[in-house]
Amino acid sequence: MLKNEQTIKRFSESVKLKVLSELSTGKYTKRELSRIHNVGASTITDWIHKYKRSDLLNKRVNIESMDELSRIHMLQKEIARLKEVLVKKDLEQLVTDSYLEVAAHDLGYKNVEELKKKLDIER
Repeated sequence: MLKNEQTIKRFSESVKLKVLSELSTGKYTKRELSRIHNVGASTITDWIHKYKRSDLLNKRVNIESMDELSRIHMLQKEIARLKEVLVKKDLEQLVTDSYLEVAAHDLGYKNVEELKKKLDIER
């Protein structure tokens, strides 16, 4: 079959809503409805999102052991600490840059780069 010979199906709004209605009754699963109506399960999921029927989406429940929870908690603390360190370093760099700007101006240099070149400061 050539690509341009494929049939494209367009479902009416009433068919889409009927499928979602049948799904909401709980009588059929998404897979069963996809077989009954000859539509992909992912298409039904798209309709659920389109019509904002999040109550029909599968629920995800994470089951974690205490080891995993403590590891997650430890990693979250480490992330927070690293963020604080990063902010501190950024502030220190900002202060250093400001000092150099003031010093360059006060010492009569055209710009900070000229002062750095004169003092042999690498950034």
